[in-house]
Amino acid sequence: MRRRSLLAATAALTLTVTLGLGLIGCGSPRMAALHADCTTKNLRWKLTLLKKKPHSAQRDARLSSINKGPGACVFRGFPVFAVHVGKGPMSDGKGRGQTMPIDLRRGGTVTTALRYKDSDRATQPEGCLVSNDTAVVGAPRDTGYGRPITARDEAGRRAQMNICEDVVWMSPPKEVAE
Repeated sequence: MRRRSLLAATAALTLTVTLGLGLIGCGSPRMAALHADCTTKNLRWKLTLLKKKPHSAQRDARLSSINKGPGACVFRGFPVFAVHVGKGPMSDGKGRGQTMPIDLRRGGTVTTALRYKDSDRATQPEGCLVSNDTAVVGAPRDTGYGRPITARDEAGRRAQMNICEDVVWMSPPKEVAE
């Protein structure tokens, strides 16, 4: 009698654990609670300026980060993004929309679309608030200063950002499917 109840309890526990792990799939927001937040030092960053659309004052860019840390981490929120000229004027990134935590496996990539007001015929690059080829980026919720990265065009060449406002708008981060 005792063996049957012990066997039934073991079977019930095994079934509960198996079903529980099936409900919490890797990469789901439920699994995100089991990993630490991503840190700036464990992410490799890349800033790509996309080709400017004709007759448009807006410029699009893409901020990508790859998890190079020892294991999975959670990308929870908008990344830190700032472009400045020394201690002078600066333009900060501000998020638009709602973010969901992204369970980022080792080697996984997250991208964030950026949009800012660029120079046009009426506003020459010299008249813009910030003109630089370097931005400071950081992981969301990371307390460190951030990491400077160089802006590149789609061909991989160094590119100049001419930001004519004090805000760079960011869309919610998305995980890149492979």
